Amino acid sequence: MDRFKALMISRDEATGDRSVAIADLGPDDLMDGDVDIDVDFSTVNYKDGLAITGKAPVVRRFPMIPGIDLCGTVTASRHPAAAVGDRVIVNGWGIGETHYGGYAERARVSGGWLVPLPAGFTCAEAMAIGTAGYTAMLAVMALEPFGIGPEKGPVVVTGAAGGVGSLAVALLSDTGFAVHAVTGRPGEADYLKGLGAAAIVDRAELTGPARPLAGERWAAGIDAVGGTVLANVLSMTMAGGAVAACGNAAGMDLPASVAPFILRGVSLVGVNSVTAPQAKRVEAWNRLARDLDRRKLAAMTTTIGLDDIVATAGDIVAGKVRGRTVVAIGQVAGRPPRQTAAGDDPVRRHRRTGGPATAP
Repeated sequence: MDRFKALMISRDEATGDRSVAIADLGPDDLMDGDVDIDVDFSTVNYKDGLAITGKAPVVRRFPMIPGIDLCGTVTASRHPAAAVGDRVIVNGWGIGETHYGGYAERARVSGGWLVPLPAGFTCAEAMAIGTAGYTAMLAVMALEPFGIGPEKGPVVVTGAAGGVGSLAVALLSDTGFAVHAVTGRPGEADYLKGLGAAAIVDRAELTGPARPLAGERWAAGIDAVGGTVLANVLSMTMAGGAVAACGNAAGMDLPASVAPFILRGVSLVGVNSVTAPQAKRVEAWNRLARDLDRRKLAAMTTTIGLDDIVATAGDIVAGKVRGRTVVAIGQVAGRPPRQTAAGDDPVRRHRRTGGPATAP
């Protein structure tokens, strides 16, 4: 592939005006790296929506190819851990922010950023999971050292109809937990129950000022929202419980009290998906391949083409996208879809809307 298509964010240095358009690029346009990849699939996360719409300063150099996830096949390698023909995942490490990301038919990255595609996964399935699902698994793993099992009581997931939330609901329910799914859209109740939610909690219950200590409701939680929602979750967590925080869709502030920490021994655990160590990344992806119900994954997944990313980015920031959105990178208007590996055909090509936005 001498020339390839990419979604490019540009900025006029004189005026600061941004533009987003599909560009025609060549190999010499790529950034430095020791592995070249033909990209088959990417995905749209909340963070990607912020990058494309400019609602937050995600992109830190221009021009930039956004997309914080990619999956494809190694076509050239100068790195000892990667060989031509390897199927690999890349997420985090600043791709789509400071290094050209996944919304392009070709990528050049550091070989140290690669995670082998787990056996039995297609690239389409891996990108249906993407950074959102990988983050959800990291959050589940972050709670495990606290020894909180299903017998301790229900667990709460905020931003439940979004990407992180949907995967967290599915993973926790399959482990045997009674999951209370928090959403601001009652119409998503059936969707969330289909993923395994035992109860639906109206987000309005958690958006007012948090009391220092409220009634104990949950043994643990995964929060993808932040702000007053997280503060309320902490105040309602049972003694000895833990909450994994992995998103900030409702803001970066945390108007909480120290009371849950010093009077109930509640733990707040941060989840960093961007620069997690390689061993933890591989463990998370392998556990997703082992533990995630593929039927639930398919039920929460929509597939779009490269031309649809900008509209979807606006929708996800506006809280109109639920579940996961896969991008078939070779699917560009006006030309036949690019052939990908067997089993990687997109499942469907429509947009399912209605749930709250979550991070990443």
